[in-house]
Amino acid sequence: MRILITGSNGLLGQKLVQLITEQSRHELIATARGENRLPYEKGYEFESLDITNQQEVMDVVGKHKPDVIINTAAMTNVDQCETEQEDCWKLNVTAVDNLIEASKKQNAFLLQLSTDFIFDGEDGPYNEEAEANPVSYYGESKLAAEKLIIQSKIDWAIARTVLVYGIAHDMSRSNIILWVKKSLEEGKEIQVVDDQWRTPTLAEDLAKGCLLIAEKKAKGIFNISGDDLLTPYEMAIKTAEFFNLPQTTMTKSDSTKFKQTAKRPPKTGFILDKAKRELGYTPHSFEEGIKVLAEQMKK
Repeated sequence: MRILITGSNGLLGQKLVQLITEQSRHELIATARGENRLPYEKGYEFESLDITNQQEVMDVVGKHKPDVIINTAAMTNVDQCETEQEDCWKLNVTAVDNLIEASKKQNAFLLQLSTDFIFDGEDGPYNEEAEANPVSYYGESKLAAEKLIIQSKIDWAIARTVLVYGIAHDMSRSNIILWVKKSLEEGKEIQVVDDQWRTPTLAEDLAKGCLLIAEKKAKGIFNISGDDLLTPYEMAIKTAEFFNLPQTTMTKSDSTKFKQTAKRPPKTGFILDKAKRELGYTPHSFEEGIKVLAEQMKK
């Protein structure tokens, strides 16, 4: 089939392009705002696309006529979304409306990425039927996008995920594993919170989950995350143990000591029974995820 990806320069976008070009026979159109920053050039076509521009979306989707659109583009910096609400809404909601319209016209299946931040974190981990109640503007914008898709007349799926970690080819993004490893190697004092819980997601697992949904055109909402419910402090301990690093400069802290613009849900995490049953989705454990990153760092 023909698959069009938005946000192909991002972490998930990169992993999806790699997965689809290396392990499938699908035709791939990679799109991103601005120029192509992917490290490989073969196996796909690239189109520059600003998804907040309705005409551009109609033109590019109309030109390529994809069977499936996977929307990985979003403003995901939670604090930035709080202070730049207009830009956040434009990219996380208006752009999704544009993609819905284009999908309707081309009869394409739309897969939208969503987040655990649509929940308040009072009683996680959550299944797909749990009631949303966002505590940040980012969460509100992602929930609004979900509602647009659910109410639309197109074929759709929503893949919700949690705390995605991985290595982008240009190493532009850090994550908890890289941060802990570097800090401990340099002997820096770090404080890590132990009063928030997440099911951290390896970027490669999320890409695999998205491709499984796309290939099956599996309709509905799917939780696609890791399986281990951990605090950031537990993630840091596992990272230190994997790389045999001293933990003497690392201390437990709680989230009240950190000044952040946007509120975070205390305990999210996902129950993955539906994705395992209907998609055959099997994520790496967090330790296995660290190992994947360690291998990639050697390259």
